[in-house]
Amino acid sequence: MGGANQQERLSNTEAARWFLAGLIEGEGSFAVSIKEHPTARYGFYVDPEFFIYQHKSGRRLLEMAKEIFGTGRIYPKPGNPEVLVFAITARRSLKEKVLPFVERYMVFSTKKKELQLFVEIVEALERKEHHSAFGLARIVEKAYALNPAGKGRERKRPLLEVLERILRGHTPDPNNSVTRDG
Repeated sequence: MGGANQQERLSNTEAARWFLAGLIEGEGSFAVSIKEHPTARYGFYVDPEFFIYQHKSGRRLLEMAKEIFGTGRIYPKPGNPEVLVFAITARRSLKEKVLPFVERYMVFSTKKKELQLFVEIVEALERKEHHSAFGLARIVEKAYALNPAGKGRERKRPLLEVLERILRGHTPDPNNSVTRDG
């Protein structure tokens, strides 16, 4: 390569980040769990999570992800010790590490809709929108849209059942985006 092309080459760090974006595209998962909890104000809490799955022979790739993000943990997938999981579950790390990465390196992703919903959910949680019944209901709707039925694991409860419990005792707001038809 001539001197003129040297500036066009990516640094090893930048190349690794673009490679990681491709790995996430194929083996990554952006999920939002809706967990029932007896002491939660509205009966449920929302738990955003980011995962990368890899056969144990690809552990080095997960270690690279951990190095790039500077956080997360690697553990065997429950029920399948041949598969390893790299996970970031701390909301602060999702906001400060994962979201900026997604916005910078996942620009060509085929998961654009899911990524946008995930970003909206994490940002809504950061704004503490889940502290109101209607705010939590909007977040839950987005979480259900993130993982539509038939793609991956089925949700334990139908959306309408969760929304009815969250909104129990609250007067519907006609300007609210929360749907009643599930």
